[in-house]
Amino acid sequence: MNILFYHPYNDAKPYLEGIPARLPGAKIRVWQPGDDQPADYAIVWLPPYEMLAGRKDLKAVFSLGAGVDAIVAQLRERPEMLAPGVPLVRLEDAGMASQMEEYASAAVLRYFRRLDDYQRLQQQSRWQFLEPHSYENFTIGVMGLGILGASVAQRLSSFGFSVRGWSRSKKHIDGVTTYSAEQLPAFLNQTRLIVNLLPRTPDTQGILNKALFDQLQKGAYLINIARGAHLVEADLLEALDSGQLKAATLDVFASEPLSRQHVFWQRPEITITPHISAITQPQTTMDQICSRLLAFQAGEPISGIVDIIKGY
Repeated sequence: MNILFYHPYNDAKPYLEGIPARLPGAKIRVWQPGDDQPADYAIVWLPPYEMLAGRKDLKAVFSLGAGVDAIVAQLRERPEMLAPGVPLVRLEDAGMASQMEEYASAAVLRYFRRLDDYQRLQQQSRWQFLEPHSYENFTIGVMGLGILGASVAQRLSSFGFSVRGWSRSKKHIDGVTTYSAEQLPAFLNQTRLIVNLLPRTPDTQGILNKALFDQLQKGAYLINIARGAHLVEADLLEALDSGQLKAATLDVFASEPLSRQHVFWQRPEITITPHISAITQPQTTMDQICSRLLAFQAGEPISGIVDIIKGY
């Protein structure tokens, strides 16, 4: 079994050692430009077109992330990048759900307990009591109810918050009131804080915009831990200026790393983190990919196969 590996900036060593340990007899190599030697499988993140195009021996491609929007966009523009019938398989959780829960909970509780406001008061050397939020006036909406979104929604519900969830099709999640695509206005009405965990698709690009912000409670909060392309940046700044939004926590951006000249750095209402809400964990990732690869090779069904039309 020959496996190609490609990641543009992560260290390949854990995978070069860990994959053969899990798949005895497998040979894995890092793809380099000009490498057209046979390969049965590819394990990739942001693969170049020339890495996969023309490989008629390739049986499946395994992504090193849960989000596959970049490679799906490539396939839509140049479908010949993968031979017909070759599945693209994304990660499901692989240790990311608990990290997303932690990040979202920390950001939500910071706003709920008004720690962001107290931090600004500290910077002004002001000792001042602020009226606390209550659970009754702090409804949380989670956009995207895949494995990660559902986990975050349930964790936030466990704190006692009223939590809503919105997704393409209606889901059933204990402790969470769920809405389907056509119910977006009802989902947004009186929501105080939005956590975005949607997949990036043509339908969701730019969905965090003025029209959406205007339907939230006045002084709402935004937490974006999905994709930067979901956010219309000018609309966020306008909503902050008008007070329709009070603050935002952003872990993802349309262009990364975020330019040092970007206006977001100058806005105290915006909290910036460098795409760290959920970091791929090599050992857990390899466990999942290898178990799926073996099942696929044995002709057994596997989860995580991407629908290129839907984008996830």
